[in-house]
Amino acid sequence: RGLAFCGLVGYNKPRPTFHWQEQGMKPDLSIIIVSFNTRQLLRECLDSIYASLAESTLASEVIVVDNASHDGSAAMVQENFPQVRLIANEENRGFAAANNQALRAIGYGTGDTPHPSLPKYVMLLNPDTIVGEGALTTLVRFMDENPRAGACGARLLHSDGSFQHSAFAFPTLFQVFLDFFPINYRLTNSRVNGRYPRRLYQTGKPFSIDHPLGAALIVRREAIEQVGLLDERFFIYCEEIDWCLRIKAAGWSIWCVPEAQIVHYVARSTGQFRDETFVALWRSRYQLFGKHYSRFFQWMARRIVGLGLWSEVRRARAAARRGKITESELASRLTAYRQVWEMSA
Repeated sequence: RGLAFCGLVGYNKPRPTFHWQEQGMKPDLSIIIVSFNTRQLLRECLDSIYASLAESTLASEVIVVDNASHDGSAAMVQENFPQVRLIANEENRGFAAANNQALRAIGYGTGDTPHPSLPKYVMLLNPDTIVGEGALTTLVRFMDENPRAGACGARLLHSDGSFQHSAFAFPTLFQVFLDFFPINYRLTNSRVNGRYPRRLYQTGKPFSIDHPLGAALIVRREAIEQVGLLDERFFIYCEEIDWCLRIKAAGWSIWCVPEAQIVHYVARSTGQFRDETFVALWRSRYQLFGKHYSRFFQWMARRIVGLGLWSEVRRARAAARRGKITESELASRLTAYRQVWEMSA
């Protein structure tokens, strides 16, 4: 105890070395996973990573940052995956800060002179994912073949193999409106709401995007060196959007690579606290809007959110009257809506 950054937990166990480490080579890919109470999902994720890597010649490493899980996640990694570099936090430091811990452990953000062993690419990967066969090799190959690509993402699927939106346009006022007033399914899943057409995924060919979902995001070393690490003011949500905005502003392109497929069990970590995550989402969105958007955009967004919250309060109270939610659930929702309202005031 006493260390916020605990280094490599499990130091008492010998860790396997790989040929690229023995020869003093730089890794092609460093995979960073931030976990919080997803023990079994994390185990399945790591199994899928090493199965995918076993089929490739990639020089790679995996780093898990555990944000003070109380379900034995860190102990599971230490016991079953000694080849993983494990960072075990004593408190939940948030997604951006935890990823930055791993990035600094690799050698990023440690000074003006780049670390000599920085990997070519860094991948941020959620623990609620299953890496498909050949996905990592496909993503790295795409980046190798496209030197102006600063970042890329995979095609994400639901656990039953069905379609999941994997790439998005940067936020607009239309997207803010549709969050509260979805109107109809077609509009919600259209470009108006920042979604790319399914046909682009179905072709299997890479296509240019604003940003992939942060569940599976690969970033080039030079892009990280140019724009810096993740902004730790984003505790959770929007940190990948902020990073991609900075990467694009620096002149890099960003892509979705549908040939690389990854299963994503949506919101298994964040879904543990619905009302808390609703507040966290809007806190991060306001942070993003304040950093990258005009004052007019921010003013309009706050007005739209205020109208949306008023509508949500009415729906929640109606649901309570019909017995669809309990009084305690209603109170919890109203507290969350009030907190977001106070942010937008």
